[in-house]
Amino acid sequence: MDSSVALRQAGLRVTAQRRAVLGALQGAAHATAAEIASRVAGLPVESFSEVSRQGLYNVLDDLTRVGLVRRIEPAGSATRYELRAGDNHHHLVCRSCGRISDVACAVGQAPCLDLPISKGFVIDEAEITWWGECMHCTTASPLPPEEGEIA
Repeated sequence: MDSSVALRQAGLRVTAQRRAVLGALQGAAHATAAEIASRVAGLPVESFSEVSRQGLYNVLDDLTRVGLVRRIEPAGSATRYELRAGDNHHHLVCRSCGRISDVACAVGQAPCLDLPISKGFVIDEAEITWWGECMHCTTASPLPPEEGEIA
């Protein structure tokens, strides 16, 4: 979908900065704000005016609030942003390299878990993160010891 159409449908004003951030997130699943800033900086200057660091966070907050972008915050890692929002998926996170992979919900509908006591909340979402080591990290052979180092 065109970013201008998506922004209008979400009730946001179409700005060059919002379009640039949405464009930067295309093909950049689980990107940090720094990675998004780097991708935005690589866009042609005539397509937008410069986006400050605070401006970037404001845009990301706006896009997250209206559901165009999903924010994930794996423990011990930088906050990540993705365009895959509102589809009830979860994440696998590698403890060694930080790689994040999407996992479809096994149940299929939110909130994926049944809470025995809701404590007065109407539950509409559960965020599940599995932690472990990715295939690359588990199969990577350790580097040989350097000369003079005890193995």
